[in-house]
Amino acid sequence: MHHRTLGKTGFSISEISLGTWQVGGKWGEPFSDATADAILDAAVDAGVNFIDTADVYGDGASEAAVGRLVRRRSERIFVATKCGRRLQPHTNAAYQPAALRGFVEDSLRNTGLDTLDLVQLHCPPTNVFYRPEIFELFEKLREEGKVQNLGVSVERVEEGLKALEYPNVATLQVIFNLFRQRPAELLFPEAKRRNVGIIVRVPLASGLLTGKFGPQTEFAADDHRNFNRDGTAFDKGETFSGVDYTTGLAAVEELKAVFPGEGALAAAALRWVLMFDEVSCVIPGASRPAQLVSNAAAADLPALTVGQMAAVRDVYQRRIQPLVHQLW
Repeated sequence: MHHRTLGKTGFSISEISLGTWQVGGKWGEPFSDATADAILDAAVDAGVNFIDTADVYGDGASEAAVGRLVRRRSERIFVATKCGRRLQPHTNAAYQPAALRGFVEDSLRNTGLDTLDLVQLHCPPTNVFYRPEIFELFEKLREEGKVQNLGVSVERVEEGLKALEYPNVATLQVIFNLFRQRPAELLFPEAKRRNVGIIVRVPLASGLLTGKFGPQTEFAADDHRNFNRDGTAFDKGETFSGVDYTTGLAAVEELKAVFPGEGALAAAALRWVLMFDEVSCVIPGASRPAQLVSNAAAADLPALTVGQMAAVRDVYQRRIQPLVHQLW
């Protein structure tokens, strides 16, 4: 496993790391603590040393699983969690320092850790980025030893650019993949200039870029790929990167011709993300240990060729860009 520096945190983290939305369940599959523990142990065995979780994943179950992992392993594992999405309603007015402090303290209890390596605001409403008192809170929490670093998970490029104006923002988490290429244009260079680490989520477009889905694929009732295609539950861009499912399938068929072979597209999609030097790590999820092992192997693939990069860009420009590029 290769490592990159996570911006101004100074952490040396695995290029392929792990996102744990699935580890808390809620992806339409039965889940248990044993399954979560097996996935997390497989991650560390594969060289992963950075785990991204959130307090809302399984209502704290994911954070608890990550905490168990840290306590039973001897390796240095960096823990990143998120806060804010528990606010009901999830509005700018609901974002108050006292509420966020309570969420951080809950995360400490959930994980059983004394300090959190990274706490990220969890895709807050855009107006929150214009409130310095929210960002000042995390400086106080850092001084108290409860958190080591502050990051922000964003939906839109414009939110990321605003977050970069705060000196204590050490990381940005953003969707970036073959179907979501806009962040590379302006956000990545500006983050690099400010030494802010980039954490890439949803690299496989909710599984669409695995190439395993088809027109007849069915998703469970409680799987967001079933109920959130129109953005009725949360930002539409989180599900299939906001791409219409049928359009995405057509683009995937073209990409399979660029990267032929069983499982080749998923691996190439992860390797494509790592072609961008500004990226600190990519955090695909895993519902079982085998997926984790397969994802981790993508870090060792050779760099994509000039021809492959051009072919990816062509598919994006023709099929995807007109529909989603300016939305996020």
